[in-house]
Amino acid sequence: MGSLAAVLRHPDDLYPLLKLKMASRQAEKQIPPEPHWAFCYSMLHKVSRSFALVIQQLGTDLRNAVCIFYLVLRALDTVEDDTSIPTDVKVPILIAFHRHVYDREWHFSCGTKEYKVLMDQFHHVSTAFLELGKGYQDAIEDITKRMGAGMAKFICKEVESIDDYDEYCYYVAGLVGLGLSKLFYASGTEDLAPDSLSNSMGLFLQDLKYEENSDKAVQCLNDMVTNALMHVEDCLKYMSALRDHAIFRFCAIPQIMAIGTLALCYNNIEVFRGVVKMRRGLTAKVIDRTNNMTDVYLAFYDFSNILKPKINKNDPNATKTLSRVEAIQKACMDSGVLNKRKSYIIQSELRYSSTMIVIFFIILAIIFSYLSSTRASK
Repeated sequence: MGSLAAVLRHPDDLYPLLKLKMASRQAEKQIPPEPHWAFCYSMLHKVSRSFALVIQQLGTDLRNAVCIFYLVLRALDTVEDDTSIPTDVKVPILIAFHRHVYDREWHFSCGTKEYKVLMDQFHHVSTAFLELGKGYQDAIEDITKRMGAGMAKFICKEVESIDDYDEYCYYVAGLVGLGLSKLFYASGTEDLAPDSLSNSMGLFLQDLKYEENSDKAVQCLNDMVTNALMHVEDCLKYMSALRDHAIFRFCAIPQIMAIGTLALCYNNIEVFRGVVKMRRGLTAKVIDRTNNMTDVYLAFYDFSNILKPKINKNDPNATKTLSRVEAIQKACMDSGVLNKRKSYIIQSELRYSSTMIVIFFIILAIIFSYLSSTRASK
């Protein structure tokens, strides 16, 4: 639930954190009884607890399809990342992976920890896949085929230029956005979004990975953050066109967390020394309070305000970065909603008296006492 120190600094995080904790427990209770579906949802909780929470926003059929889509791509990624697999073995598996999802008997031992379990028992994923509607199956097969081919291409080719990097990111991230749009369309609740917008939605969520190399590393980091910011306006257009509230929340929550993470990472040497991410209390607030485009515009505007003063005028991409940030702020201001609600992201630091801290601990003790007694009674 986040560190106690963080909660003390931000007492208003407590309620959203408790809601998040209860939602997590509720999600675990809703795991289907069928062995193959139980495996899939249990595995989803193990490989990405945050995604397992966000996916609960969706209706049953679409939730099942997105769950399988996620696990299939995780399995594909596990094959790509396992350096112990010889290239002459790995490449054919990646190219043929879209066919393996139709085979209830297929599995391949690779990866480590929970990913090895996923690969060893992949037949559960295939069994669940075969129970999806044909529209969902076609979408998952198509994206898996294209992503597998792209991964295979870059197994045999080094990323040596920005064009190479953009192409690789399209395969491993942009296609995720296209796939989700296809699943939303197959559910009958959304129109099929343009590929360019879907691609931007996927690319904006791409993880940033670097190696430490002093100032050059930070400049590289800043360049990659700036590259990601180029997709924001497309993401805002994509989300503003969504009609189904559940799908909107499913899309909007990760996008807000992405812009928040970029704001934290930009020009931050700590990226190379440990994990840099939003505090859990703020993540809980994003999950709790993201319900419409007003919330999205406010969050994007606030996080761009956090990033803007961090721009170093000596950075090679400073002008470009500033231009992207100001374009994001303009898009948010042009929405006309910024004055409708107070921000929960940018707040003045308040000083709390010893009395407030004592009250806080008393409330916390009561809550945990209640939760413990409830668990014991069960």
